[in-house]
This record gives sequence, structure tokens and C-alpha cells, in this order.
Amino acid sequence: MELIQKTPDLSAYLAADEVIDHDHPRVREVADGLARQAEDSYAYARLAFEFVRDTIPHSQDSGDPRVTWRASDVLEQRTGICYAKAHALAALLRVEDIPTALCYQRFDVVHGLVAVRLDGAWHRQDPRGNKPGVNARFSLGGEQLAFTPDHAAGEEDYPELYAAPHPAVLDVLKAATDRPHLWETLPTAL
Repeated sequence: MELIQKTPDLSAYLAADEVIDHDHPRVREVADGLARQAEDSYAYARLAFEFVRDTIPHSQDSGDPRVTWRASDVLEQRTGICYAKAHALAALLRVEDIPTALCYQRFDVVHGLVAVRLDGAWHRQDPRGNKPGVNARFSLGGEQLAFTPDHAAGEEDYPELYAAPHPAVLDVLKAATDRPHLWETLPTAL
């Protein structure tokens, strides 16, 4: 699949906003700790991915009722669904000048992940969190995502790379009173 950069200016994929708030002290604190362990941007990107995937539980898996959507909140509260975890990873990567896009797949509902720009190309990564049957890995040599769409069943990969969260995603996150409420309102398409 050819990924489509929705915003031609690559600097948009480095920007901070109210969601990907990489100017927040908590984001910078986590990023600084990861950067001290990394010898280059590739190692940093892998460490950031593994940090979000492995230390921030997916709230559905853990049963956490809280809904987070801002990157700094995800890092502080250590919880989030796929979209929120993607926002946190995007912030950690952007703060270290690694262009990062938000992207989506559609199953029964829309699933969120990121794409990082390294080696002159975009590479999708899924920090959702592993569990039995899910084994996502950081990879620049071929996707190792949490889920693979069954195109015959109407599932799909959306090829668009967004600099900011899709409004359909952000609106439901902001409106949710808790995770059970969020689950009832998740977008089924973009």
C-alpha cells in the first residue's frame, strides 16, 4: 500500500498542538530519559515505540475506565486506547525531530496507529500493546502491526497520513465520559 501524506509540508508532522503536546514537561521528561539510552534516531524511535507499547496499558485490555486523548495525559495517567497511545508515541517522536503521522485502519471500528519517517520513507508502527494473538513490533523492514485487515470482509487500511488526529477520532475521545461510553461511540469509518 502506498501511504499518502495529507499535508505536503513535512514540518506539519513535527508540530505540537493540543493533542500531540510535545512541549509539555511530562513529554519532555519521558523523551529525555529515552534519549539518554539511544545512540541514534533509529534506536530512539524503537525505544519510544516499546515504551508506549509496553508501559502504557491499553485501557480495554486492563479494564481502566479512564479516557485519555492528550499525549501528556496518556504519559501521566499510563492508560489509553489505540488512538491515545498513538498520540503519545507521536509526541515522543516529534519532540526528537522525527516526523510522525497518525494513520488508521478499519475493522468493526476505526483503529489508530502511527507512521514514522525514517530513511526517507514512511513506516507504520502500532503501539497498541501486545496480548495473546497480538504481536506488534517496531520495524522499518516490513510492517509488524497488531492487526491485518481482511479486505474480503470489508476491512481496510486507510492510506492517508494525518498531521493531526482525524476529527471523527478526536471528537469521540473528547466527548466520552468513560471507556464504556467511548466503546459505544467509536467511529466505524473515516
